[in-house]
Amino acid sequence: MRTFRCTCGNTLFFESSRCLSCGLDVGYDSMQDLMCPIDAHLKLCANGARHGVCNWLLPAASSAAFCLSCRLNRTIPDLGTEQNRLHWGLMEAAKRRLIHTLHALRIPLPSLKDDPQNGLAFDIVSTTLDPGVTMGHLNGVITVSLEEADDTWRQINRQQLGEASRTLLGHFRHESGHYLWNRFLSRLEWMAPERFAFREVFGNESFSYSDALQRHYQNGPPAGWQQQFITPYAAAHPWEDWAETWSHYVQMIDGLETGAQFGMPGSGAVLSAPPPESCTLPAVLASSTHREDNAFHELLQRWLNLVTVMNEISRSLGAPLLYPYIISPAAARKLRLAHHFASVWGAAPGTTSSDFMDS
Repeated sequence: MRTFRCTCGNTLFFESSRCLSCGLDVGYDSMQDLMCPIDAHLKLCANGARHGVCNWLLPAASSAAFCLSCRLNRTIPDLGTEQNRLHWGLMEAAKRRLIHTLHALRIPLPSLKDDPQNGLAFDIVSTTLDPGVTMGHLNGVITVSLEEADDTWRQINRQQLGEASRTLLGHFRHESGHYLWNRFLSRLEWMAPERFAFREVFGNESFSYSDALQRHYQNGPPAGWQQQFITPYAAAHPWEDWAETWSHYVQMIDGLETGAQFGMPGSGAVLSAPPPESCTLPAVLASSTHREDNAFHELLQRWLNLVTVMNEISRSLGAPLLYPYIISPAAARKLRLAHHFASVWGAAPGTTSSDFMDS
């Protein structure tokens, strides 16, 4: 995530709502991808004005009350308690980061209300009050438990599930992978090149998903899972492998933007050697070129260099590793396919800049 500048020259961040130097009220304008002062031309999202949980803006003349991110909400928690408002604010901040990165990839995100076939909606609900609610994605709706915004709750779940890390942003990224699979891949014919490439890299997803999850929770991942998967949970089923891979891909894109913004070390040199097989696409995707494969190879090398620095800094602080994962050649090949899909979906026919802006 890049930084911004106030009119006074002070540095502003993606979550900023006020300049700490001059006191100017500011917000993020998704139309211009800029942090702007709130003035006669721009107004704060209603969730920011009423509840202080959003810093995104929309045109003052717009009849819409909610920003590009907040209008994707279908269900929000009961705001009658201060704790719920605090946790919901953390949820919304994580969701805005995901949406910003997907927009940077030029993947259009229509609302489910406006586009029942392709649209997206979010249900943020308390699973304590309604234990029957299941977190996940279904038919364009991403459901996330409000309690995941509680650090203690989340860490207990992380330990019980044997996860290396567990974050709100990670949840949203993972579930967005399921949404994009359903929207772009599930409707393709079985022998379509993209579907064929998916099965070659991730495996055939046609076997029972519920049975696969039951086996995973009963038996855990197979021995040696690290050689094929980015996380233990990815080994449960190709759908989860894809969602975990997509989550890491989006994290890589966001992290590299942040690293570049602050001048953190990365591989800036052009790699002259041919990329390894793990950085090439399946042959069925004839659109792949050496140049594209090499570009991904560079991207991946920069990410590996960056997370090495991040982890060493974390060790210096006596804290857990910031990126406790190993990207095997098999996992790298999956990331390569995710990178390809992102470029295809971001160039979908009919996509224009207006798909990413407020009306």
